[in-house]
Amino acid sequence: MASLTIRNIDEQVKSRLRVNAAIKGVSMEEEVRQVLTRAVLAPANDANARGLATLIRERINASGAAPGFDLEIAPREPAREPPSFVESPRRTRTRTK
Repeated sequence: MASLTIRNIDEQVKSRLRVNAAIKGVSMEEEVRQVLTRAVLAPANDANARGLATLIRERINASGAAPGFDLEIAPREPAREPPSFVESPRRTRTRTK
């Protein structure tokens, strides 16, 4: 096994590691090993590793909608008149003092 030295760890992080190790009844070194192992090996099971399309598909399937479901189409209104780009005669402004 390889060894690793980590310097300049925040005191609050070190304290939490020590407390978590005590709660689990393991050494702080073992707690750090477990945390690192979970952090490095977890992404294979993590939602971020599955991809956006998979997450969307899972959400749709969980909602009970079947693949190829029809969406309700909103009613359409008559189209508005297109804008006119014909120039109108210019009005001349007169200055008043």
